[in-house]
Amino acid sequence: MSGLDVTALFDVRGKHAVVTGGSRGIGRMIAEGLVSNGAQVWITARKADACDATAAELNALPGDGACRSLPADLSDPAGLTAFVDALRADTDAVDILVNNAGATWGAPLDEFPESGFDKVMDLNVKAPFLLTRALHDALRRNATTDDPSRVVMIGSIDGLRVPVTDNFPYSASKAGIHMLTRHLARTLVGEHITVNAIAPGPFESKMMAFALDDPASRTLIEQSVPRGRIGTPEDMAGTVLFLCSRAGAYLTGTVIPVDGGISTTS
Repeated sequence: MSGLDVTALFDVRGKHAVVTGGSRGIGRMIAEGLVSNGAQVWITARKADACDATAAELNALPGDGACRSLPADLSDPAGLTAFVDALRADTDAVDILVNNAGATWGAPLDEFPESGFDKVMDLNVKAPFLLTRALHDALRRNATTDDPSRVVMIGSIDGLRVPVTDNFPYSASKAGIHMLTRHLARTLVGEHITVNAIAPGPFESKMMAFALDDPASRTLIEQSVPRGRIGTPEDMAGTVLFLCSRAGAYLTGTVIPVDGGISTTS
């Protein structure tokens, strides 16, 4: 089979992947895409029941991929340490790390609580940094010039443009993730570890449910997207498969908007 054959270019079979916030929304889309294409995936989420249920559903998919649930609260240092210890009991190598877990908080400026600001920044910025640091050795384990290990950060178009809602720490955290991506990419490139970010637009998720569950609001959002629709699992999983396979091995330090053109055509 030629190395330019699509099955070789986008192959992730047998790769060890970690997806944080993998029980629902964008995280689940990514985990399902990886499992469906033969990767061994560990997902984590704060709610154990949801994390376990998603892993069971993904394990029922056909193919050689598999999923294991390791519930944890990554915003808590003890929770992050417990997750890393549990992961190391399963594997000493991580080929793909998707830092997806995140939170948002909205309130008017004069009413915005400090606790809300701290919660968002801790989970959206500090936790991805600390987890990447904790898994540094595992990411180096199998990394080579031709097949680097991959770190994928999930940012947001709210880190590329000024949002219309009062989610001040969310936009700041996602802009921070985009710069952290570039900074870590420069630091890790010599160790054959690439670091890239995806900046999603509107996708089905808990964060977007307040808007997408209302038909009138959903229509307005769809009309605001140049492509005319909400993002799908194929859009998100396809981008991650590109970044984590041979097809994306020459990219690092990039921020890819997957937003139907919102941030790039308006």
